[in-house]
Amino acid sequence: MIGTRFLQSGAAVMGEVELSCRAYVKMYLHACLFPRCSVNGLLLSSSSAGGAVCVTDCVPLLHSHLSLAPVTQLALTQVDVWCSQTQQRIVGYYQANACASDCSPTQAAMKIADKIAEQFDGAVVLMLDGSKMSPDYRVPPIVMYERKDSRWMLKDKHTIMLRQWEETHGIAIQMLESGDHSLLVDFDSHLDDITRDWTNQKLNAKIAELASPANGNI
Repeated sequence: MIGTRFLQSGAAVMGEVELSCRAYVKMYLHACLFPRCSVNGLLLSSSSAGGAVCVTDCVPLLHSHLSLAPVTQLALTQVDVWCSQTQQRIVGYYQANACASDCSPTQAAMKIADKIAEQFDGAVVLMLDGSKMSPDYRVPPIVMYERKDSRWMLKDKHTIMLRQWEETHGIAIQMLESGDHSLLVDFDSHLDDITRDWTNQKLNAKIAELASPANGNI
């Protein structure tokens, strides 16, 4: 991974991003559920640790028309309201491009990330590297960007912390192979059928069930 280290344990430090099992698994399953599409979502935090950005959850947003501003704004507004009700905040953005070899943020991605950065100074962009998402690939398929001087730059001097990466990777693969990725509901799917839960409580419970014995937390 270019310029980025992945740690399994250790104390969080300023400038570091800690990614929970739940957040990673949902990002991964979102991309796998729509393998021929670009997908995106929002990174959430319910805690802070010594200045680190602690990504504790994510909300899968779209798998079509990622650049459609009205839909994106509607999603951002609804997620923001839900976060205020659940003591969470939006701290970043993720995206996986339809072209597996392309892990650069698009103009639409940067516009959404700019909106998030207006509300949270430490906002980050996580791009999923589709070329490294196969079960046999043992390194987290993530490239991270941070905002510096009004530009989004590859974050190559800090760390992403994934506690118990091997277990988290195993849970993601297990859920994919068992078909549990079909439980995931993104905001796009919710708009097609408003009875479907974009907060993904059922999926969260399944991840928690698998993660608790492995990680001790989610």
